[in-house]
Amino acid sequence: MKKIENSFVVSGYVSNDAQIRSFETASVARFSIAVSRSEKKGEETVYTSAFLPVEAWRKNEAADSFDRIKKGELLTVKGYFKPEEWTESETNKKRNRIVMVAVEFYPTPEKEEEEKPAPSEKKPKRTKKTESK
Repeated sequence: MKKIENSFVVSGYVSNDAQIRSFETASVARFSIAVSRSEKKGEETVYTSAFLPVEAWRKNEAADSFDRIKKGELLTVKGYFKPEEWTESETNKKRNRIVMVAVEFYPTPEKEEEEKPAPSEKKPKRTKKTESK
């Protein structure tokens, strides 16, 4: 059987300052990452956004890394997916969600845009060479 890897890497904007909770030996930061995708609809470009819930755990001595999780920051987050299930106490209804657990996060490196060649700089067409006898 093939092993299925449970991992992700996503870059997006932090949509809210991290909510940080400290426990005896560790702390957790919960925040959302906003990502978007563009789609062409005729001549119009439409952007679809999603807000992804993320949590990051650190030992208390390393919790200062949470300082960079501020609203509007462009972060790259690497981690794994964690399913959660619970039952609502009032309605007794079962609920579930998928949380993205960040193992690593860092400012997204700037990406240089690719230059498109000008129309006059098109590559020459290749032609087959024939042998002459």
